[in-house]
Amino acid sequence: MSTSRLEKKNMVWRAPLGANYSPGEGGTDFLVWAPVRNEVAVKIVQPEERIVLMEPGRFGYYQAFAGGVKPGTRYFYLLDGKVARPDPASRFQPEGVHGPSEVVDPDGFKWNDAAWENIPLRDYIIHELHTGTFTREGTFEAITGQIPYLKDLGVTAVELMPVAQFPGGRNWGYDGAYPYAPQNTYGGPRGLKKLVDALHQNGLAAILDVVYNHLGPEGNYLHDYGFYFTNKYSTPWGDAINYDDAWSDEVRRFFIENALYWIAEYHFDGLRLDAVHGICDLSPRHFLDELTDRIRQFKAKGLLQKPVYVFVESDRNDSRVIRPRPWGGYGVDCHWDDDFHHAIHAVLTGERDGYYEDFGSVAQIEKSFREGFVYTGQYSSYRRRSHGSPSEDLEPERFAAFSQNHDQVGNRPLGERLSMKLPPEKLKLAAAAVLLGPYVPLLFMGEEYGETAPFLYFVSHSDPALVQAVREGRKREFAGFSRVADPPDPQSEKTFEDSRLNRTALLNEAPHKEILEFYKKLISLRKGLSPALRRDILVWREKDVIMLFRKAEGAVLCAFNFSAEPVRVEIPEGPWEALLGSHEPGKNFLHLTPWDAILLRKS
Repeated sequence: MSTSRLEKKNMVWRAPLGANYSPGEGGTDFLVWAPVRNEVAVKIVQPEERIVLMEPGRFGYYQAFAGGVKPGTRYFYLLDGKVARPDPASRFQPEGVHGPSEVVDPDGFKWNDAAWENIPLRDYIIHELHTGTFTREGTFEAITGQIPYLKDLGVTAVELMPVAQFPGGRNWGYDGAYPYAPQNTYGGPRGLKKLVDALHQNGLAAILDVVYNHLGPEGNYLHDYGFYFTNKYSTPWGDAINYDDAWSDEVRRFFIENALYWIAEYHFDGLRLDAVHGICDLSPRHFLDELTDRIRQFKAKGLLQKPVYVFVESDRNDSRVIRPRPWGGYGVDCHWDDDFHHAIHAVLTGERDGYYEDFGSVAQIEKSFREGFVYTGQYSSYRRRSHGSPSEDLEPERFAAFSQNHDQVGNRPLGERLSMKLPPEKLKLAAAAVLLGPYVPLLFMGEEYGETAPFLYFVSHSDPALVQAVREGRKREFAGFSRVADPPDPQSEKTFEDSRLNRTALLNEAPHKEILEFYKKLISLRKGLSPALRRDILVWREKDVIMLFRKAEGAVLCAFNFSAEPVRVEIPEGPWEALLGSHEPGKNFLHLTPWDAILLRKS
């Protein structure tokens, strides 16, 4: 079924692949790409069993209209009359990754967010969370119940770690096997739409983490349908997704339409693309370039009434990804800045294991404040080669800054948060650097009050051989890190339970209450001084003190002491008003205590 036919029927865009319910025609359209098959049929299994033969089309597509098939109907695709498989573009997997797919009515949910227009990217303050561990219930509905807490904290956007259907009920989300299907144990399609709708009604943007560099190993039946993978490249997850080999046009379509699907049918305001360095694409037009262009076309056609942002994670420091398309870039809006994290983490913790080998000087923090990336082409000892590209000319909102995120906490052997390693004064300094700096701030759930639970890696696979492979893989991953014990068993339910937040128990205890109030104050200051903290900032360093100074639009000065020694530094002529920390009125110097942060405004 063509995109244009769907648009004409619904007056809005609907993802053509998969099952599309047509109430006006009394049935459902099915469309699947299966070029390696000679015959494909829809096998209805509930409420009544029957088989509907599909018609072959161009490029290996099969389509059919099944009269009487309504939302709630469960089905497989029957391949060559022998093999029954779930729909690759399934909207819902109510029985998990191996069970039948379910027809969903995209118009069956009544949205109440018509007044929501999104906010400028520069005003985003992101709170990243994992649905399964953010609350005791581990559901979309339970997150909705925490929206008042998030609003009181002051964040302006909520980012969900991946929710595409994965095996079992315990997973970070990066083992998703059905990119179009919200996880059944979280609340499925309706639960996710209710959450996004509630966020918008409360003035919060919604970002979804999507995975376009690999699919999970269990429940991934794409090999049975077509050429979704290529052995041209080797990746940590096996064969790469086929973005540039024979038949790659239809694979690119599958994932680009998935991005549009989350934007159109679920009203997401932004997508965070996981590890785009794992998207292997040497074609003349990179997948990222095509994706961002399709989103722009989407808006140009009137199918999108608000700005939608694309965020990426990459370990290449390739500034081309976030350069505007007229400048030869891919036009991605914002890049997770791992260098900013690594530079701060190494100085505050003293760690030098693994990739922290490349970090440890305050000068690197200074450079990251000025340029975004620390490694912009110089030699990396950890990689044993030159690394990165220049980024000093890019706008501040092109970078997302953080002192913690799910990767930097969870991809540690014991999942330790900074609050499990650092005293409160260092935690506050890290928070101030993120929230008073020029970049888009990102917080990881629980850091705002110094959560004591770890965030561990957990899975719930059903294949014993796969479980053992995951266990061994985690051990190998930490071969370059000093450790006293092997990481906890990812398959154990206890590992998952230990990762749940203890927010209710901790919020009224010291020092957690004090840390939370500090985060609230920082966020309030950031909002109140906008845009003074973000534009045309001068950055310089004296000893181990980094200073950010903006003279225009009401002078603002931030000073961060990244040392264990008290420091006296000169500052521009005042008078200055202290908004954070202490300063003697009328003085043109600052006294900073160890690990101190001070914010001044020209009075």
